[in-house]
Amino acid sequence: MADSADSTLSVLVFSALAIYTIRLFIAFRRNVRAVGNHPGYRTILFGNSFIANLLPRIPGVTQGRMTLWRLKHKGYQMDDPYFCYSFARQVYMWPKSSFGFRMADAAAIKEVTSSRTRWTKAAQQYQLLRYFGDNILITEGDEWKRHRRTANPAFSERNNRMVWNEAVRIVNDMFKNDWQDRPEIVVENCVDITMRLALLVIGSAGFGRSISWESDLQIPPGHHMSFKDALHVVSTGLFWKLVIPEWAMCLTQKWRTINQAFSELDEPEKISERHDLFSNLLVASEEEADGSKKLSDSDLRGNIFIFMLGGHETTAHTLCFCFGLLALYQDEQDNLFQHINSVLSDGRPPTYEDMGALTYSLAVLYETLRLFPPVIAIPKTCAEATTLATSTSSGERRVVAVPKGSLINLHIAGLHCNPKYWKDPLEFRPRRFLEDYNRDAFLPFSGGARSCIGRRYIFETESIAFLTKIIQNYKIEVKEEPQFAHETFAKRRERVLDCKYGITLSIKYTNLSVEYGASNGYIALKSFVQFKNLNRLTPCNTQSFLAIEGEGIQPLNAIRHVKEWVVHRK
Repeated sequence: MADSADSTLSVLVFSALAIYTIRLFIAFRRNVRAVGNHPGYRTILFGNSFIANLLPRIPGVTQGRMTLWRLKHKGYQMDDPYFCYSFARQVYMWPKSSFGFRMADAAAIKEVTSSRTRWTKAAQQYQLLRYFGDNILITEGDEWKRHRRTANPAFSERNNRMVWNEAVRIVNDMFKNDWQDRPEIVVENCVDITMRLALLVIGSAGFGRSISWESDLQIPPGHHMSFKDALHVVSTGLFWKLVIPEWAMCLTQKWRTINQAFSELDEPEKISERHDLFSNLLVASEEEADGSKKLSDSDLRGNIFIFMLGGHETTAHTLCFCFGLLALYQDEQDNLFQHINSVLSDGRPPTYEDMGALTYSLAVLYETLRLFPPVIAIPKTCAEATTLATSTSSGERRVVAVPKGSLINLHIAGLHCNPKYWKDPLEFRPRRFLEDYNRDAFLPFSGGARSCIGRRYIFETESIAFLTKIIQNYKIEVKEEPQFAHETFAKRRERVLDCKYGITLSIKYTNLSVEYGASNGYIALKSFVQFKNLNRLTPCNTQSFLAIEGEGIQPLNAIRHVKEWVVHRK
């Protein structure tokens, strides 16, 4: 009797699995027909699934981890005359059969970003960013317009100037109080420098608190930690805040400290009444007079989180890649150094008025963003059946039917390496941004009405100030080591710029991170770095050398240890 029951159960389980598999296959074939049976990628695992991003490439099973970053534009170059040159169709079988598209065609991407009603944000891809509340990044329609209208006044010319002045002040503070006049300075983690620089700018220009490089020892009345310490703990503790229930946050000292730091920064009314970003955001919300609903405290916290994420993570990671590229391409570093000296001919510190003249600093920054975009793909959902125009590998124009509900990835890493728009796309050539170039083919911060509201305020202003001030006084080089004496330039570049991506779950975060799939990846170096100071001569004729060595793989965003080394430049 028992054997009969076991046999019956086995038959039922097998039958259920067979029916499930058949249904998946039927849905898979239906989705293949939905994309017109055109060539493309066909895999069992959904491309952005957790399992798919753990596995290497297995043909027919998964495209493998880091696919969109690893392939860049090569993923569109198939030996098929009907395969669209910058447009790929993807069909998946499991966990639920689905289909989608990815594209690196500038004109088609512009069409998508220009139509907010036809192409909407793929909200399911952004749920983690809703933790603190709704914000300008994850909302759509009238709700997005309300967030945008409230945030706009905070991004003013006056605040741009504040960001610049604070960035220069903070670098000077680092030079004076940390690096001082010592002949050699060793920094174990380059990201510790760039993250800290960006953190202090957020503290000053964001919260209206001028924080020194060394410390902020004064604890205000009614608080339990300094403002600087609270920002640091929040930046490194958001992962735990996300995964640990509120009732359990008191179980360990570490979690209690994280909870305390969040409570220090949690109340919007604690922001001082100054002309900083978040005070302006609060005032703008309070001053709405057209009868529309004001932003709630949750909405304000959500926007503060997004602006801090963009202003801190993106700046810090991009500067690290910038240092690595300048170390590899010494001619370009010399060009940048000479350009800075031509603008600041008397060796004076850069001012906000100099920003427009520092064109090569901006070109270096843009070229870094082209090669290492902060977001490698932007997911969109097609709200209605439509078509997009593109071309085949032979140059023939094609019109692609896009069914309603399709998920489409605007493949930024592929677009930025598309040889149709960029000559020698993998080479570091900042001068290309001083010449005519296809602006629709450069999209590091999305495009259209949904482009990054803080691109100039949060990112470009402080990045140019940091880059100019540091290169004015320091030189960057790759450290020479015996074990790498015979490596080619290509191998050296691969070693120094080795990277991985994932979406970090903190406002400012270096050690803890979570990979979220290919759609919304932040990219960060894994190379090891050291900073070296020199005897401070006039900035016009002397620079210190920053030595970078690439060895080993560390956690996301890690750029770590090197040995002592210093060179002077006359």
